Amino acid sequence: MRIKEIEPLIANHTLKITTDDGKVGVFDVTPYLDLEAFTSLKEVNSFKKVNNGGYFVEWDCGADLSADTIEAHLK
Repeated sequence: MRIKEIEPLIANHTLKITTDDGKVGVFDVTPYLDLEAFTSLKEVNSFKKVNNGGYFVEWDCGADLSADTIEAHLK
């Protein structure tokens, strides 16, 4: 799976993901927010600065999630 588009939904720390094959779903980041690499994403301004790496998403703080992880938990 390759990630085509990401839209951060800041109210509930989720990402709206569109894949290259047309799937659209929501990935919940909240289970990760207590992990050291992700704690700064609790701040809205940090969370909304998500970058699309195609096969992963990443933030300026260094936190990242692979497309495989996202696909496994996409709702």
